[in-house]
Amino acid sequence: MLVVETIARIRREHFVKGKSIKAIVRDLRVSRKVVRKVLRSGATEFSYERGEQPHPKLGSFIGRLEELLTQNAVRPRRERLTLKRLFDLLRGEGYEGGYDAVRRFAGRWRREQRGAGGPAFVPLVFPPGDAYQFDWSHEMVELDGMPMTVKVAHVRLCHSRAFYLRAYPRETQEMVFDAHARAFAFFGGTCRRGIYDNMSTAVDTVFLGKERAFNRRFLQLCSHYLVEPVACTPAAGWEKGQVENQVGFARDNIFKPRLRFKTLEELNDWLEAECRRWAQTHRHPELRERTVAEVLEAERPALVPVGSPFDGGREVEAVASSTCLVSFDRNRYSVAAVAARRPVQVRVYADRIVIRFDGAVVGEHARRFGRDHTAFDPWHYLPVLVRKPGALRNGAPFRDWSLPPALAQIRRRLGNGDQADRQFVTILAAVPTEGLDAVSMACEEALAGGAVSADVVLNILARQRVPSQIESVAPPVELVLTTVPVADCARYDRLRPSRVAEDRRATS
Repeated sequence: MLVVETIARIRREHFVKGKSIKAIVRDLRVSRKVVRKVLRSGATEFSYERGEQPHPKLGSFIGRLEELLTQNAVRPRRERLTLKRLFDLLRGEGYEGGYDAVRRFAGRWRREQRGAGGPAFVPLVFPPGDAYQFDWSHEMVELDGMPMTVKVAHVRLCHSRAFYLRAYPRETQEMVFDAHARAFAFFGGTCRRGIYDNMSTAVDTVFLGKERAFNRRFLQLCSHYLVEPVACTPAAGWEKGQVENQVGFARDNIFKPRLRFKTLEELNDWLEAECRRWAQTHRHPELRERTVAEVLEAERPALVPVGSPFDGGREVEAVASSTCLVSFDRNRYSVAAVAARRPVQVRVYADRIVIRFDGAVVGEHARRFGRDHTAFDPWHYLPVLVRKPGALRNGAPFRDWSLPPALAQIRRRLGNGDQADRQFVTILAAVPTEGLDAVSMACEEALAGGAVSADVVLNILARQRVPSQIESVAPPVELVLTTVPVADCARYDRLRPSRVAEDRRATS
């Protein structure tokens, strides 16, 4: 193939210097046919394209390979065979050629199926406050020195391109609700439409076209925030291309190198700060004269205002055990002793567990993930401890009990033994009625006086208690006095003898 430098030199030698074809052939050592082709065509570049690709070994297997490629294209994505596997199948049927021939043929076959230009899309424009897009991604981080895969919720405003990221241990429905509440608070409002894929936490049934049967709780979320949910076509990620591109951007620019934090809360605080920093330092892809943060600020008046956050808890039924524990998601949480052996309602949120019995809250804990964890609240066991004070020494809820300093010092001063445990439990029993602060102050006063016992602490509490005011009672009409008595103590002095008489009696 002639290179453009040789073509340019032939043209200059002939048209500028006036050399003959014979002289050019002799000087440049090219054939007479080549020189004539360059001079007659006037072209400055020549390229060669093979008209027909020979298949010396694949030829008899082309029909079979096309059949395998056609069958493979209609399979679900997870069940599709790789080209290596198709090559192995052909080898098993007698093909003796190489893998490259199969790969080249498969590439041409796919291009022919797609068409000459490949897939084409229409650029989309979203007005302010029109829509946001939501998606999940799985990222590797390191929490407390241990590698962990977290599920990251991505929420992106389609007009301003502002995005919000938050990491969770799971992709359950309460996590979806929490991500929406935090994202809308971050943006200062929500949009009129939300674009989702067909995630099971939002969509129950996928019908033909765009029709969907959305989850009842998810529809409640959308109704609370006045959002119209829109579901994409299955396997059509370009319908929410902004958030799909954001997933790749965040993976390459935020989660690399691997993030290392002590807790998940610290990671999420850093992610939120990073979302703000990115919006302030990056230009809008279309409005190049402004940053993403500036466009977001201009979009906020068009956002749908957000009031109170949606109560995104998921409620399940459970039964408290005789040890005042409720099992949920392979972990256990303590409840007040009044709910032991009773059915309770467990309200599950992204970060906490709320347990109710007869409409009253009998337990609230930070949510635990993993398995075989137990969350104790020692105050739940106080009624049981009053009856069994010996459990104070070996009871699991009371290990590493974080008490106020005065109560902890009282416990140390009382010492060990059954009598000491009874006295300390007697002091603790006053907390539900008097309050922890009042009992702690009474313990401080007892320690200052040097008298440490349950009787002293209870005496101080009784003295600190403000006496209740007795309400005056209006007497009946029949008992109302006609003459109101006057409080005059001087009239009693008139009953005594005069001072002169007393002096005479004294001298006689």
